[in-house]
Amino acid sequence: MESSILESIGTEMIGVMSPVSICMLLVVLLVYTLSSSSDAAIRTAANLVYQETSTDSPTVKLEGALLNALVFVIFITLITFLLVVLYYYNFTNFLKNYMRFSTFFVLGTMGGSIFLSIIQHFSIPVDSITYFLLLFNFTVVGVLSVYSEGMPIVLRQGYMVCLGVIVATWFTKLPEWTTWVLLVALAIYDLVAVLAPGGPLKLLVELASSRDEELPALVYEARPTVSQNERSGRSGLRLMVGGVSDTRSIELQALSRGSVDGSENHGNLEYTAVHVENVEHERNSEVEKLPLVGHLFREGFQSSDGSSSGYSTVVDNRENEIVVEEEMSPLVDMMELGDEREQGGRRDGRENNIIVDKGIKLGLGDFVFYSVLVGRAAMYDLMTVYACYLAIISGLGCTLILLAVCGRALPALPISITLGILFYFLTRLLMEPFVVGTATNLLMF
Repeated sequence: MESSILESIGTEMIGVMSPVSICMLLVVLLVYTLSSSSDAAIRTAANLVYQETSTDSPTVKLEGALLNALVFVIFITLITFLLVVLYYYNFTNFLKNYMRFSTFFVLGTMGGSIFLSIIQHFSIPVDSITYFLLLFNFTVVGVLSVYSEGMPIVLRQGYMVCLGVIVATWFTKLPEWTTWVLLVALAIYDLVAVLAPGGPLKLLVELASSRDEELPALVYEARPTVSQNERSGRSGLRLMVGGVSDTRSIELQALSRGSVDGSENHGNLEYTAVHVENVEHERNSEVEKLPLVGHLFREGFQSSDGSSSGYSTVVDNRENEIVVEEEMSPLVDMMELGDEREQGGRRDGRENNIIVDKGIKLGLGDFVFYSVLVGRAAMYDLMTVYACYLAIISGLGCTLILLAVCGRALPALPISITLGILFYFLTRLLMEPFVVGTATNLLMF
């Protein structure tokens, strides 16, 4: 019986909420640290039409903020549709190179500016040559971590959080009225783009799903994932089991404890049947190849007494299937091979096509605009920061629960942004005057 995400919703929530909380915390710290040097207005795609000044009336500020938000949403929509068209016509390499260049630009220029502000604020004794060397290494390693296959998942997740912090810190430099109207406009856009028929994000997700490919975007992965039809030349954080394909090459596929059809537990051993379809070679050649793969795994899974706790291969003559005997060890458990949601042995009807259920993913834009809201609240006082943080986390939890129920891609901005803005103004207009008034009159300590 297939497990539901509701059985592990707590783990999924922690895996998503932890990096979001870290990103918001770092943005708040940067806003407090660099507030004195971030007063200068900046010109970005979010305020091309109207540049807010303190002498403008509220009506002028509102009209200008609406125009800025409209232009920014139109710009984002056109860019997203352009990405859909390029992805539809298989310009995948161009999109990947564009994403690499964007990441390099953000880390190198925007991140470098923030690092320089931190160095100047704390008077860190760093010469220009050392600064550029550190920045270059930080940028190159970041691009490799985000887009290379063999990098540790923790390093990739860390750089994704860094990207969110850098972009959100720059967005907090926008004028106040433009920031609030822009957050509302983006929440509405996210709702329409993901759920409406013909929405750009909906088309992009459906196209990627139909091709069984990764979404061509900056997406935070809550846990390590294994792509389909991985070859023996690629390494991952999950344990792999070797099988023989019909092209005389050894294929690797993700294996999960208790999630593959035909598995049977005996004590501390798990027997998993790996079906090999359309095998035209003799069974002797299969038996000769598989121990080589098993030997590679046995090298990395030696027990404390020096004995091997790897795998042995048995050929079942009844149903022409190769049975791989797996002994579970603490290292296997640490690598989360017992996750019941991984369905590594399911097939979609096509030859040698393995489907692997993946963890919850959150777009980098959600990190950015969550943090922008909290960073804007940090410019007022900490009470509004606490209220906005709780509202955003609550909205994200509601979104994850809806994701578990609906089982489809959902926008992550609308609920959290709506609650965050509502709590900000309620706290600023009602709660903060009440708490400060009672505290100053010694009615509440």
